[in-house]
Amino acid sequence: MAAITSDNHGLRLAARYAVLVLIAVIFIFPLIFMLMSSLKPDQQLLTDTESLRAFLPVGDISLDNYFAAFRRAPVGLFVFNSVLVTGLTVLLSLVVCSLAAFAFVFVDWRGRELVLTLILATLIVPFETIAIPLLLISANLPWIGLEGVTRGWLNSYQVQIVPFVADGLTIFLFVQYFKDLPGELIEAARVEGASWWQIYRRVVMPLAGPVLATAAILKFLAMYNQYLWPLMVVQQERYRPVMVGLQYFFQLNRAWGEIMAYLSLITVPVLAFYLFLQRAFIASIASTGVKG
Repeated sequence: MAAITSDNHGLRLAARYAVLVLIAVIFIFPLIFMLMSSLKPDQQLLTDTESLRAFLPVGDISLDNYFAAFRRAPVGLFVFNSVLVTGLTVLLSLVVCSLAAFAFVFVDWRGRELVLTLILATLIVPFETIAIPLLLISANLPWIGLEGVTRGWLNSYQVQIVPFVADGLTIFLFVQYFKDLPGELIEAARVEGASWWQIYRRVVMPLAGPVLATAAILKFLAMYNQYLWPLMVVQQERYRPVMVGLQYFFQLNRAWGEIMAYLSLITVPVLAFYLFLQRAFIASIASTGVKG
């Protein structure tokens, strides 16, 4: 009987891994196609799409498309801008949204349910409906810089960062996670005389590793893929992110090999960030004892 149970468990485990491998292959195929296509000249690239050769490093393989991509557009500048804007937005968002969620969950104040409901209601509002009003506001906001006090945030980093620091989805993720934390921890800290700031910093946030990683990944993807807003507020090349920089490759002569090379380059920060947070996510789960 024990042998039969062991065999069934082995079959279920093998079937589970087979399904996971199949899903992984399905998701990785576009990346393989993009990488292989970036190494081929346009004519061969288009011809290989008719067969499995599109996923294999065969034919005239070289790095010419990468060199051509750097000649056509300032790829390094675009990647730097996107990483800077995305990184700062993610960091500020984690701090601001976690503080807001802490106040909603642990601090008792009048009207918090109504305010939280209004914040969550913003999730159903498409960004396109508020883009123009937000643009008009940003164009008239004051800013203190090296030149003194100036008016208008257009063509700057802050106009790409500040409007997206707080959002309903990130606050919602933190609220739901904080609600599942043991209330005894907060009560014990209050009895010991800890302030709300000390509870937030020393009790709650050390246990928030999984939600921090989840919120950071979602925020990173949303910010790194920004196209409409930067296109509206940034006209100077030195502030443009990678998605707006993609336009350079669709002007005049369209070279698909260069486009694939550019896409491969701008995908590297996303993969690196995800792999880093994946390890942090697993480590935080192991340290906090969260299961599921």
